[in-house]
Amino acid sequence: MRKLLCAFVLVAVLASSSFAGTVLQLGFENSMSEPIGQALLKWQELLAARNTGLTMEIFPDSQLGNKTDLIDQMLLGEPVMTLADGAFFADYGVPDMGIVFGPFLFANWDECWKLIRSDWWKEQTDKLNGMGLKVVAANWAYGERHTLTVKPVKTVDDLKGLQIRVPTNQIQTKGFEVLGATPVGMSLGDVYTALQQGTIDGGENPLSTLYGRKHHEVAKYLILDGHVLNFTNWICSSMWFDGLTEEQQKALIETGYEAGVYNNELQAKANDYYLDLMKKEGVTVVVPDEKTLEGFRTKAQDFYKQGALFKWSDGLYDRVKDAMK
Repeated sequence: MRKLLCAFVLVAVLASSSFAGTVLQLGFENSMSEPIGQALLKWQELLAARNTGLTMEIFPDSQLGNKTDLIDQMLLGEPVMTLADGAFFADYGVPDMGIVFGPFLFANWDECWKLIRSDWWKEQTDKLNGMGLKVVAANWAYGERHTLTVKPVKTVDDLKGLQIRVPTNQIQTKGFEVLGATPVGMSLGDVYTALQQGTIDGGENPLSTLYGRKHHEVAKYLILDGHVLNFTNWICSSMWFDGLTEEQQKALIETGYEAGVYNNELQAKANDYYLDLMKKEGVTVVVPDEKTLEGFRTKAQDFYKQGALFKWSDGLYDRVKDAMK
């Protein structure tokens, strides 16, 4: 009788666990007020509507830790997700992916979307999957990355010697070095205080992030250099993803893509809005002309000559350019 009762309790527990479903914790550094935060609410809603037993919990403002912390958890098979870019993927074992975060690589957003549909991109994400990180969605525009400083920057030469915050990866560090700045790796959550205290002279990010994190309150000069057209990738543990049902995997990927389209619509509308707000709140904005931008692009070419430093495969720059066509 006792064995029968224990068996009944075990079945009940398992049934309850199955009913509870699988929870994915999505952590990221940005605020919910930004377009990307609003698009994540859309993704959460779309995924819940599929009713596969897979649900998403959203944790903004680095509540689950920074990007590196989350990626380390993924490699252990934890049910977490975050956004990451080619620069981070290079540091985690797929060096060729780092080129997508190189300065002034893309001429427009169409080139980005052509690249992620290419055979080259599939080869790279397959390698990343083999390293333990699954790219679930890659069609999310994070935004054009611009530079915000405490001193005026009107040309590339004005960056010389300025300490500019960058995410903690080699690609973005070298990207600003070739432009003449002194890059400082730092968590996004620490930038406001560092600007306020004079530890750094500036930072870079899309307008929505710069405004959402209120960096413009302590740095009043913005140059719209657009040094990186930043599309971002939502990644999770390959081990965890492989443990999902086929239905759950399909739902996560398809709703991630659909939410990405929504995100891109929000980002496009937000740029002018945030720029107008920053101007009204005292930010001096420089819109560089073509000659000025050419100065940036010329210096940026030195970045693509450092393939050996980044452990890139031979001819990578030309292959990536061809994949965009």
